[in-house]
Amino acid sequence: MPERVEVLQGTLDFLILKTLTWGPMHGFEVSRWIQATSGNALAIEEGALYPALHRMERRKWLAAEWALTDQNRRAKYYQLTKAGRDQLRAQDSAWRRYVAVVAKITAAAKAG
Repeated sequence: MPERVEVLQGTLDFLILKTLTWGPMHGFEVSRWIQATSGNALAIEEGALYPALHRMERRKWLAAEWALTDQNRRAKYYQLTKAGRDQLRAQDSAWRRYVAVVAKITAAAKAG
């Protein structure tokens, strides 16, 4: 089993937005998709996930509607809005720049 990795502060919204590019999902599905796609290295706790989903819904990045799950339970399904797709593009660009800069720093050889 892989070692767990902490979700870096400021990345949860990005991870959720990216996850929802695969289509509408309820909260548990979002969490499960992130965990599975990360090879079980990332686990999103409910105490962080649902406040993030609600915050993004208030910001109009997500739209939500109640529906039945495959197990015939009511759940709130979230999907990206145009504003959410725009936000994802901006965060993706910023994240890629950040990763490139950190990679330069970690690859730098010690002088002298």
